[in-house]
Amino acid sequence: METGIATTPFGSRMMTLALLAAQKGSQEIPEGKAVDKWQVYRDLCEGKSLVGIGDRSLAVLAGLLSFYPDNDLSEENGLIVFPSNKQLSLRAHGMANATLRRHLAALLDCGLITRRDSPNGKRYARKGRGGDLEDAFGFSLAPLLVRSEEFQQAAERVRAENRALKLMRERITLHRRDIHKLIEAAIEEAVPGDWGRVWRRFRGIVEAIPRKAVLDELEAIVGNLAAVREEVDMMLEKFMKTQNPSANESHNELQQSDSNTYALFEFEPAPEKSKAQAEPEREAQEPPKGYPLGLVLKACPEIVDYAVDGIGNWRDLMATAAQVRGYLGVSPSAYEDACHTMGPETAAIVVACILQRAQHIHSAGGYLRALTEKARGGEFSVGPMLMAALKANGSPTESRVG
Repeated sequence: METGIATTPFGSRMMTLALLAAQKGSQEIPEGKAVDKWQVYRDLCEGKSLVGIGDRSLAVLAGLLSFYPDNDLSEENGLIVFPSNKQLSLRAHGMANATLRRHLAALLDCGLITRRDSPNGKRYARKGRGGDLEDAFGFSLAPLLVRSEEFQQAAERVRAENRALKLMRERITLHRRDIHKLIEAAIEEAVPGDWGRVWRRFRGIVEAIPRKAVLDELEAIVGNLAAVREEVDMMLEKFMKTQNPSANESHNELQQSDSNTYALFEFEPAPEKSKAQAEPEREAQEPPKGYPLGLVLKACPEIVDYAVDGIGNWRDLMATAAQVRGYLGVSPSAYEDACHTMGPETAAIVVACILQRAQHIHSAGGYLRALTEKARGGEFSVGPMLMAALKANGSPTESRVG
């Protein structure tokens, strides 16, 4: 048992005031106090950066704790453990003797353990006539009991800092994604502005992000990205305010249609057009010859997941495609142009095929515009595209209806 008197180290090791203070502090244990030794150890592992101890020193401490017979550290049960270096090395994953001594010294310097050396420097316990432990020499775990609240607070502080770091990283990720996609959309839609300068400023901030950043550094990065995001928002808002939503009837029709994600892009011939002029548009809106709806859904099953009440007819497919084009990043103008050129049914099939291969397509909007240009020149047919999707989906092409 501990005598309550400060003891000096054996051999050539010097006594210091720091060791004296550590021994004195470890004796000031409130009566009846007990803590779970492994909970204290877990708190130390989490708060090690604040305590100033390393992983391997903690491994040695775990070895020392394993020699303590009870789960709860308490003065009543004694706080001295006395393993030999050989035994301790085995429980510290076979650590070399010189390394073991170095990490024991680190634990002593951090005030996590104290020494109680015997007259000859050996570690042992002496039992009385009744078999009770009378005296013990070795390492005292009393500092762990005394400082358990300190270690718990250190662990909580580290957890709070980690949560704050995670939040900052999430905000950086969101800013990066939003700024990147907004600038891309602005360039694709030909929004006036010095987007090259904004992009270079954005990339400069992103490329300067360190691989391992502290909280203060991440807060500064979030502030810089927020400033770029604000500039992008202001440029886009200014452009949108300058647009006249009633400039022409077709543009107004587009705005009304896009405000309802389930609306269809339907383009009726103007009253002043002749029957001959309107006939090609009517023909374009008929279902593509030889490609029944069932075949389209078999080739492109993913679009069904986006339908509100399933897809039972061509109108359902067109409504779902009008909704999906926004998820794919296809602008309203690009989809409107595709519907005018290909016909809304064919455009819906194309969107379904693009959705099916979305992970392989870098820019769905640019791809649709390219297909629209080919269709305008008579160089595009939806058939090969649909058959390729059917084949990629593992469905037999014999299911095609002629």
